[in-house]
Amino acid sequence: MTVLCRHNMPISTLAQVNGIEVHRGPSVVLERASVTIGWGEVVSVMGDNGSGKTTLIESFAGILPLRSGEVIWHDEGESILVRDSDGRRNPPPPMGLTLQKGGISGEETVSERLEVSLSASGIHPRREKIGDLLGHWGLRHRSDDRVAHLSGGLRRRLSILCGLAPAVLSETPRVVLLDEPSEGLDDSAKEILKEWIRALSSRNHGILFATHDKDLSSCADRVISIEDSILSESPGKSIGEPCELPKPVKSSEKRAISSLIRWSIRMEIRNPIETVGRATPAIVAILLSYALLMDYDLQSHDSRLLSALVLAPAFIASISSPALVSRLSESDCGRWWDAVAGPMARPAFSITGASLILPIPVTYLSWFVLSGSVDAQVSSEVLAWLWIPALAMMDLAIASTALHLLVSDLSRSSAAPAPLLLVVMVWPFLELTDALSSIIDNGMTWGTSIHEPLVTCIVASVISALVWLSAILIPDY
Repeated sequence: MTVLCRHNMPISTLAQVNGIEVHRGPSVVLERASVTIGWGEVVSVMGDNGSGKTTLIESFAGILPLRSGEVIWHDEGESILVRDSDGRRNPPPPMGLTLQKGGISGEETVSERLEVSLSASGIHPRREKIGDLLGHWGLRHRSDDRVAHLSGGLRRRLSILCGLAPAVLSETPRVVLLDEPSEGLDDSAKEILKEWIRALSSRNHGILFATHDKDLSSCADRVISIEDSILSESPGKSIGEPCELPKPVKSSEKRAISSLIRWSIRMEIRNPIETVGRATPAIVAILLSYALLMDYDLQSHDSRLLSALVLAPAFIASISSPALVSRLSESDCGRWWDAVAGPMARPAFSITGASLILPIPVTYLSWFVLSGSVDAQVSSEVLAWLWIPALAMMDLAIASTALHLLVSDLSRSSAAPAPLLLVVMVWPFLELTDALSSIIDNGMTWGTSIHEPLVTCIVASVISALVWLSAILIPDY
């Protein structure tokens, strides 16, 4: 079923799904589903729990892999393929999005979250405008509070506002996707929601929301019901009077990735405890290695042992689960970013979440602690070039973070053996061990042989890059 008109009148199209089939595990949730959102159209999706309402919303956002069909958005006369069953994926145009679980990290402040939602869609209003938006929803007095300190009702108000605001301040029609927006709202907030939905419709924005709430559904122009994976349509009541919304502001080009990077850095600075904690097992490894080598004469033993023990602490820090993974898992925060930033979200997070600042200082600290009986001339040569294998360890850290992100997206049954994928990272670690061992034995050499230190480090980086690429691409198929 493809819906192309409202009230038997042709309308312009903002977004559409064509013949999509979506599976959740072994179950078919949507089958041959086709829906179009037009300019100024309010569409409600209703159905029992598990019927596929959330799946339809997330399919429109481009989050879910498709077994068949495609998702297409239209932006200023241009058709954009957001996702299809062949694995092709592009970021959608700027939109408003509220997921069922909110998609908000508790570490953010209220005003920061609203600013992030707007900046990711290319809107950068003044702080007074941010305050006005928060005031409409009774959140102005909590603007500097962390989201984790809000009650469930206020947190839901914020998530709904963040979904609506990119359209409210946009000069051009946008799509707004809301999953169970009235869940957790009191009666007054529900009235505000209905008024804003009708007001956005009058500005030609397209709204698609999933709900159990028949009262909220009454403001829709069309109602789509889902039963047994099949969609059916009925006319809506279009009840509700629009309210006066804040005036739009001038938009710039969508820069979701830059917003994502700034958000990651801000979260890291705000709560570095988990990140700093990654250095703890590295320090423990250094101390254990020191205890192991106390009675060894390093001059008479294979340099590979020393190399492995020197690099092991940085390796442990690199493959440890980053704090970013837990932040993205909170309230579907990662899924929200995946929707607004598109296929570049995972690569960006694999870099911002990796322990890029730990490998070099940890490796040098490890050498200073463990190389006490090494000849001074040898030690001086190693210190001059130790940064090369330590730098290659950064590539290993990025690949490991990508694997952790992959595991976090899998179902529990699939995720149970998934951490074993990290065993693959032992391979580049052994290559780096060979490189450092060669530097200890022969100094830094610059040949092109496979056993030369620089070539061996490059091989380790290439292996890490291939692992990273696999972890990035797998979720899209």
